[in-house]
Amino acid sequence: MLINIDEKIASSSLREARKKLDSAGGELTLDFSSVCRVDAVTLFELGNLARIAGEKSVKVVLRGANVDVYKVLKLTKLTQKFSFAN
Repeated sequence: MLINIDEKIASSSLREARKKLDSAGGELTLDFSSVCRVDAVTLFELGNLARIAGEKSVKVVLRGANVDVYKVLKLTKLTQKFSFAN
């Protein structure tokens, strides 16, 4: 399942993605190609998504995450919770 994440509404998009974990079929791909930066609320939602996906054994792939987004996720130790694709 693929979900596009818009930077302007990233946190609400991630909340919606969390609701779709049960129907994701084992893998959920989030297209982050339009996200240039992440704020604290988005980081919080990513952490929640990662935790719940782990509980449900769903792999979450972040597609198109830029270097700045990756660095923030690395600093907050969230990179180990996700897979990354171009």
